[in-house]
Parts: sequence; structure tokens; C-alpha cells
Amino acid sequence: GWCPLSPAGAQSTQLLVEPPWRPAVLWDRVTLTCQGSGTASATTWYKDGRRWGQEGRDHFIVTERGTYTCERPGSGLSPPVTVSDERLVLQVPARALLEGDTVTLRCRR
Repeated sequence: GWCPLSPAGAQSTQLLVEPPWRPAVLWDRVTLTCQGSGTASATTWYKDGRRWGQEGRDHFIVTERGTYTCERPGSGLSPPVTVSDERLVLQVPARALLEGDTVTLRCRR
């Protein structure tokens, strides 16, 4: 059945981050992939709230810091992903974490 701990329903648009660590940093060569209903050519990208010129692509390597979202007709707008250029970050795995989970942290500089 439906699990309330999983806010992403089957029909929602998701923005996948590779490598799967948060916060995402430019110097990791971050790839963003938009997943949702419809075809890749129907993807609309937004950077910092403004429509952004990656139309018709479902993934790309990030070259500028900012907050990214993508949209697919039929499944809507994805949650935002922020990519920073901080020189020192403490990263956690980019997945849902529950109390009691064992977590690997990465201190990156």
C-alpha cells in the first residue's frame, strides 16, 4: 500500500543526483537526471526559478552553481536540487534517512 514516509508518488517528477550525495558540489561533476511521465524531449528545466536552456534533454552535467528543478507534462515539477561550489562540505547520502539508520558522512575539501 501507500507509504507516508515516501513523499514521491509514482506519478511525480523526480530529479536524480549522481554521485548520490547531498549537498551536491560542482567539483563532483554532478549529473542531474529528470524522471517522470512522458518523453525526455518534453522535459523543461529551471535554474534558480527561471526557465533554463536545457530543453529536450533528460540529463546533463552541471557547470554552474544554483538550484535546479525539472518539469514533465503529466507528472509536474520536481523537488529542487541545489548544487553549490563550497570548498568544504559535510555530505550525507542522497536518500531518505530514518532515525536509527547507520549513515556514512563524507567531509570533503
